[in-house]
Amino acid sequence: MGFASVIIVGSILLTLPIASSTNERVSYLNALFTATSATCVTGLVVVDTGTRYSLFGQIVILFLLQIGGLGYMTMATSLFLLTGRRIYLRERMALQEALGQFGLAGLVRLTIYIIKVTLVIESAGVLVLFIRWLPDFGAAKALYFAIFHSVSAFCNAGFDLLGGTFGKFGSLTPYAEDVTISLTVAILVIIGGIGFTVISDVYTARRFSRLPVISDVHTARRFPRLSFHSKVVITITAVLLLLGTIVIFGLEYSNPNTLKLLSPKGKILASFFQAMTPRTAGFSTIPIDKMNNATLLFINILMFIGASPGGTGGGIKTTTFVIIVMAVWATMHGDEDANIFRRKLSKAVVYKAITVAFLSLSLVIIATTLLCISEEKGFLPILFEITSAFGTVGLSTGITSHTSSFARVIIMSVVFAGRLGPLTIATAITLRQSKLAKVEYPEDNIMIG
Repeated sequence: MGFASVIIVGSILLTLPIASSTNERVSYLNALFTATSATCVTGLVVVDTGTRYSLFGQIVILFLLQIGGLGYMTMATSLFLLTGRRIYLRERMALQEALGQFGLAGLVRLTIYIIKVTLVIESAGVLVLFIRWLPDFGAAKALYFAIFHSVSAFCNAGFDLLGGTFGKFGSLTPYAEDVTISLTVAILVIIGGIGFTVISDVYTARRFSRLPVISDVHTARRFPRLSFHSKVVITITAVLLLLGTIVIFGLEYSNPNTLKLLSPKGKILASFFQAMTPRTAGFSTIPIDKMNNATLLFINILMFIGASPGGTGGGIKTTTFVIIVMAVWATMHGDEDANIFRRKLSKAVVYKAITVAFLSLSLVIIATTLLCISEEKGFLPILFEITSAFGTVGLSTGITSHTSSFARVIIMSVVFAGRLGPLTIATAITLRQSKLAKVEYPEDNIMIG
């Protein structure tokens, strides 16, 4: 309800003549698509943000990005604190679910911390981008571009304003070999995607790293005083980034439309950037529609996995992916329990991870099938677009702006479901139907495989 209300208000504002660069109203469907994509920090667009919308329209989108990145409940809690309103149990429980926390204690403090961290990190990004763009655009435009792209990157949104300078829908392709732009955006995206809980945990671990560590000896050497959740998130994020860089580098190395014409440094930098951006960022430094089919399929997998819980990204989340992998590994080795870092995962967590993955895959398959029926596009581009929408990534092969109204409604629905999470929606639908008294049935066996 909260996200939907923000989207509706944003869409109405974007249809105003003042929001258009030509003073001609943007159609409501296109405005609704843009507001949905911005609030759900996705980045898929049907019109170019930098050329179609005026300064007013772009600022509306900027606010939608910030609200969507931090989350509706975080913004609402901040507003309650500013107005002096008490935060009751119901709001705290909703905030707990939104932030992916295990308990109600310290939620308000965490919210304040999130706001402070966001301001500090985004300000750092603004400073670096401003200095880099100052010679190119002048002070005023460089500052505005730095603010917009820093917020867009940290919120994992992928919206950009460079269409008026380098051509529509170009994203960051002119900066494929620019170390400052590429690494600054990448760092903002990675920090925003790993989750505020991990950021807080890393900061706390750094402060108290000199104190005696009471934990497992082997993991303590690599992760001093980090929580189990943070260890898993940091490890799987690093593995996916490294693996993604190597695979994309190998697959696109000889592609004349992507990496072949870049310098050796540019090839590595662009490969790393494209391995990072499926973490639900949406920016690109090489043309997505010119990539090989094998690369597009691999990026599909990365987009489906997405970012980490409690962050600004989407997807099934890195922790869900690693839990399923370890559960499969345990089954293959005949173990009853899935273990990570010498810790056993509860069966409830494993079941929840499988449920999230199954519901997400079902959503992607259904939406892809509907678009294959309604649109005369190739299967892989449609699958890529739907997976990008579900993972709130925003990478596109270029077909979104050429789809029918029916297809845009489907993509918007997938974006909305992806931002909230399929499990949240399914729980909201079925919660009233759940029974208080549960019946336990006799156990039996069924053949598998």
